[in-house]
Order: sequence, then C-alpha cells, then structure tokens
Amino acid sequence: CHRNGRMPVYPSCGPSHDKLHEASRLLRSFKSSLAFDLLASQTHCVRWERGQRTLRIEALAYCITVWLGLNLEVVFVRFPSLIHPAMNNTATSNSATASKLTEHDVQAIDQLRTAYFQFAAELGKVIVGQKAVIEQLAICLFARRHALLMGVPGLAKTLLVSKIAETMSLGFSRIQFTPDLMPMDITGTDILQETQEGRREFQFIHGPIFSNIILADEINRAPPKTQAALLEAMQEQRVTVLGKSFELTSPFMVLATQNPVEQEGTYPLPEAQLDRFMFLVELDYPTEEEEIQIARTTTGDDLVKLNQLMGAEEIISHQRLVRRLPVPDHIYNYAARLVRKTRPQGDTAPGWLKPYVSWGAGPRAVQNLILGAKSRAALLGSYMVRMEDIQAVARPVLTHRIITTFAAQAEGMSAKQIVQRLVEEME
Repeated sequence: CHRNGRMPVYPSCGPSHDKLHEASRLLRSFKSSLAFDLLASQTHCVRWERGQRTLRIEALAYCITVWLGLNLEVVFVRFPSLIHPAMNNTATSNSATASKLTEHDVQAIDQLRTAYFQFAAELGKVIVGQKAVIEQLAICLFARRHALLMGVPGLAKTLLVSKIAETMSLGFSRIQFTPDLMPMDITGTDILQETQEGRREFQFIHGPIFSNIILADEINRAPPKTQAALLEAMQEQRVTVLGKSFELTSPFMVLATQNPVEQEGTYPLPEAQLDRFMFLVELDYPTEEEEIQIARTTTGDDLVKLNQLMGAEEIISHQRLVRRLPVPDHIYNYAARLVRKTRPQGDTAPGWLKPYVSWGAGPRAVQNLILGAKSRAALLGSYMVRMEDIQAVARPVLTHRIITTFAAQAEGMSAKQIVQRLVEEME
C-alpha cells in the first residue's frame, strides 16, 4: 500500500482484492504493539535494527503470505533464505531452532497429520463422541507420556483404551486394581521351575506391565505400596524385581482410571504420583443424540474390527519427530509464567488465587505444557508450536497439579476453573 495508506490499483490477475486489502490493513496496523504480538505468536520474533527504526521482518512476511494465500510456517521452513542475511547477527534463537526442521521432517509432519485424522475416524466407528478425549490421549501417546482418566462408570474408558492399542498394533494389558493387589502382581516375580536337565532354578515371569499400553483400572483402589510399583515403570520405563532391572518395550504408555463418585475404601493417589501423569483427561456424559447412537451401535451385532494404521516403529519415529518441533521463545516464556502464577507463595500469583490454592504446579508442569503443545501442533499438521497449542493443553496439564484449599471448596471454585481464569488473564 502507499505511504498515505490508500489502496493502489491492482491488475485483474493475481491475488484477490480481499487478500490484498487484508495485507494492506495489516501493514498499516504494524505500529500497534497488539498487532505485533498477534503476529509474533504465529512466527519468529525476528527484528532487523536499522538506525533509529526497527524493521519487523516477520510482519512483512506475514502480509506477503496473506497476500499469496500461503501457510506462513511452510514459508519459513521450506524457504529459510527469505530471512535477510543482515539479520544473521541479530536474529533470535527462534530462527536457529526453526532451521532444525528439515524437509524430511516437514513431510513426516504431513504424514502424521493424515494418520491422526485416520486414527480419529477409525475410533469413531466404535467410540461415539469423546473427540476431545481421543485428541488428548493421542497427544500423550506421541509425547511419550501417561494420562489419568477421570469419569463415572459406563463411559467406555476401557473400550477406548483397548481400541487405541488395536488401531496402533500395540500390546495391551489391563490391570484391575483391588485392595489385595500386590506389586509382584504387576511387575512379575521369580518362580522356581525345573529345567529339561532336571535342575531347579528361578525363572522370572513377566507381569502385565510388560506391554505397550497399560490400563490401570481404578488405580485408587489399590494400597500405596502397589501404586508405587508403577512409579519406576512410568518414569524410567523399567522395573526392578529382587535387585534385577528389566527394560520395558517401547512405546510404553500407562492410562489409569479413577471413579470420581465412589471414594469409600479407596487410596487417593499422592501428589508425587499424580505429577507423573501428563494429562488429567475428564470424561463427561454423552449428549442425548450420542446416547441414542450408543444404544443403536452396542445393542446389535458385535463391534466392528478396526484397521491397524501404524506399528510400533512408526510410532517411535513420530515420537522423536514431536521432540524436534520448533518452539518460539515467547512460548517458553508464556508456559513458565503461567505455571508460576499457580504458586500462591510466589510474587507472580494474582491476589484472587492465594486464598484458593495451597500448592501450585511444579517444574514438570512446564515440561508437559511444552511437550503437549509440541504433540498437538504436530498432530494438527503445524510446523511449529503456536500459542493456541499451549492454551489447549493448559487445563489437562495443570488441573491435577493444583491443590485447592477448603475456602475454594466451600465457594465451589475448582482447580479447573482456576486454570481457566489464569489462561484468560494471560491473554
């Protein structure tokens, strides 16, 4: 656009008038810090110092891509030469991070996005609704993390987990936690057996933990000693029995369930073990239409057999790809500031939060925010983490890591509401 802000006359060919008008409007609004922040959330915060003025290259690049109808992330990944050489000395670490994503990685992200939508569609043949739950479980799987499912009985938690394993061609084990369950019932134990030569020797018999996807059903019904048997497996991906360590096969994922209604005779998970779970996935009742569909599909013939979309090696490759996804610096800052606001003892916590929270989230929450955002961005086909990815995973990451006070319970202020308010204030 001209310096006076008027729209020039464009030829009939080329981009549409609407796109050019949008690009022109964005150029005129660049002096607004708010507009710059909005743009910075979608690309690198690269600045080129030129005397007294600052030329914001990412703003110009954004307008060009709006004009041409291109994807901004594709431009930066596929055409890094668009960044002016004069910015090499002053560019931020974000541009260096983006260069690590190769052309092969870009193609792999496109393949992962296609596979994820096929995965969701395949589960939709058996699971009615629960789209947000399926997305969150997929995020945990490709982030190499574990999830805690919270929901009343009858919401197809067990069916969902088993069908995920079936679709991904992974081994599946279900452990029904009971008050008399012992750690060796999970990890396995040595049994005295007789060999072909007639000698007797101890042989280790693998427990149900030696699988790819583990469903720990009603984990809060087992005593703490048995719950602790999962700690080493979840964190180190190995188990130790009688002084011997055994590695667990990859990919490895623990999905534990809890019944929020019945609490009698249960052993609440300690905070140290709750912190091992990346997400708290909350399942709610289906809508009326979904409940009718559930009645139609589950009261007839047997459930359909789902197609196997990928194997263990492909999943491991995608998990490594998620770790390489670029993250701009302002996303790291946002995640750290959001977590620090949950700690009432610190100066960063808002005044309204301190009466409601007795203990906030720890550093592992920041790690899981970044990993969850990386996994979500890759599943949706994005080539870098965006602000909306962090905001989408904030509630399942932080809700079970915030311990509320009696005052919060008395006023009906839940941890989920606290997280939601913090995210809104951060915007």
